Amino acid sequence: MVVKAAEPQSLTQHRAQAHSDYNNYQQKDELRAALVNEQKGLCCYCTGRIRADVARMKIEHWQCQTTYPQHQLAYGNLLGACLGGEGQSPANQHCDTRKANNDLKWNPANIAHAIEGRLRYLADGTVESIDAEFNVQLNDILGLNLAFLKNSRKAVIDSVLVWWRSTPNARQKVQSQIDRRIGQFGELEPFSPVAIWFLRQKVGAAVA
Repeated sequence: MVVKAAEPQSLTQHRAQAHSDYNNYQQKDELRAALVNEQKGLCCYCTGRIRADVARMKIEHWQCQTTYPQHQLAYGNLLGACLGGEGQSPANQHCDTRKANNDLKWNPANIAHAIEGRLRYLADGTVESIDAEFNVQLNDILGLNLAFLKNSRKAVIDSVLVWWRSTPNARQKVQSQIDRRIGQFGELEPFSPVAIWFLRQKVGAAVA
């Protein structure tokens, strides 16, 4: 889940001006930095790495500008996303690039949507949701089960399993592992939410 912080002052000031819109907002570098910082360097959708650079991330409008122009400068509607295979064939695109102007049922930055509780991960790296509509969106709109994304998540899950199986009294040490992976400051490791989810599942599961 993305925890929104205070918006950049430049965005607040720009929104207060007459005839302001997203296209004539000039301080997008400041906005990128704020989004990457609050997301701890992870894409809002796939949780891969992003950087506060126009060549390494996109500013995502969860509700697209075309359909919802009234929200184009609403900070709660703005997220940091990876490039998502921009320039590749549509079949290889994901995240914001693939989403385009489509709607999503749940917003990762809306605490009321409780996005983390709607996702689960399989041992092969597949991400899915018990919400049938959202599960279709994960695949068809966001492309989150492309092979390389599944493989990236599987590598994280495998590393957690290695730790679990090789650590004496692992169950008593899970919370410290979660705390280390969450981190209060700085960047998170790519796909770390997968590891955190899997560790939380292991607390209530029999040792594999």
